[in-house]
Amino acid sequence: MRAAIVGGGWAGLAAAVELARSGAQVTLFEAARQLGGRARSVETHGQRLDNGQHLLIGAYRETLELMKDVGADPRQLLKRLPLELNFPAGKNNHFRMRLPRLPAPWHLAAGLLGARGVGFAEKIGAVRFMRFLQGVRYRLDADCTVSALLDRHHQHGLLRRYLWEALCLAALNTAPEQASAQIFVNTLRDTLGGGRAATDLLLPATDLEQVFPAAAARFIVAHGGKIRLATRIESIESIDDNFELAGERFDYVVVAVGPQHAAPLLAGQPATAESARLLAGYRFEPIATVYCGYPPQLRLPFPMLGLAAQNGGQIGQWVFDRGMLCGTPGVIAFVLSGHGAWEKLDKPTLVAQLDSELSAALCTRLPAIEWQQVIREQRATFSCRPGLHRPAARTARNGLWLAGDYVCADYPATLEAAVRSGLAAARGILLESRS
Repeated sequence: MRAAIVGGGWAGLAAAVELARSGAQVTLFEAARQLGGRARSVETHGQRLDNGQHLLIGAYRETLELMKDVGADPRQLLKRLPLELNFPAGKNNHFRMRLPRLPAPWHLAAGLLGARGVGFAEKIGAVRFMRFLQGVRYRLDADCTVSALLDRHHQHGLLRRYLWEALCLAALNTAPEQASAQIFVNTLRDTLGGGRAATDLLLPATDLEQVFPAAAARFIVAHGGKIRLATRIESIESIDDNFELAGERFDYVVVAVGPQHAAPLLAGQPATAESARLLAGYRFEPIATVYCGYPPQLRLPFPMLGLAAQNGGQIGQWVFDRGMLCGTPGVIAFVLSGHGAWEKLDKPTLVAQLDSELSAALCTRLPAIEWQQVIREQRATFSCRPGLHRPAARTARNGLWLAGDYVCADYPATLEAAVRSGLAAARGILLESRS
């Protein structure tokens, strides 16, 4: 059985690994000169960085298992830390919530009740909100926005801002006023509502290529697969029951590219024209990662900090110390998710404002920035809104499958969703080929 994978992101790599280890003849086509898709590595200013500062969590079960399968040891490549939301905002305004290493659900209760910078009434309200979600088994009667759900359950004040809204923006990359409450609740189910280890932060201790794509590529080739970089697939031709791509014939095809790229490929097949129209209508959210090279003595108090905007003019969200994570002292990564005022700022203004906000949050004057790199992904993720229709992995054209985070209907646009979708497509093909 010959299978073509279109797209070398984490979804396409997951599908290729699963098919290759099951004996299929796999050819993976990637338009770029490197693998990884939207979670890839770049080189700049003598540094090996990433196109975005990604993080994983303990609930990423399929991703962690697949890493181990291809020889990428999560214990060496990921720095595991208990979930800590740390928002320093000056001398007298510091929110911090850390989940202790206790059995679930006591770790969550202890973390909420022990949170600093927030009143007791808010803590009890947050506990009640989680108990409600547990009582309805994390299924809402009808989808709505995250903001509407929080309003309905009287989640206000600092916990709303630093916990619920911060988690929503980080996980869904969509503002709470527009984000799907059901998808957000799904993420709470598998993290805060899961086992203690599910909430752990897994921060890459190296560049993203080494976390999974490089090992996956070696695995695919070792199992007889082929990887063709810098090869863009413009169309998928049907020939009888087979497909033709780049002059080769295949029994199965997995389209594992973003919605905007999948739509024209699907439009060429009459059976999938409706799916193409669906994906062509998707909206997207941006992400910017602002790398700043400070002198190597600069060190943040924690590998990941939140920047708590104190007024409408502030833009900071998250900041990562790559020196603590990746052994590159002085390299600081600011991450900005979803549409916002930051999009209108040019590079010098954006860098200067984030530097100023971090300085104010830490109550210290930072050393001068030695170099800077701004990476903007205008279509980083699909906009995860209420009632968004998601396509199935199996299309209406026999042998043609979809993979990508937008296909994994229970999850937002995350690495885990991408991996799960790739595995689901591959396993569906294997099952179909044996029937």
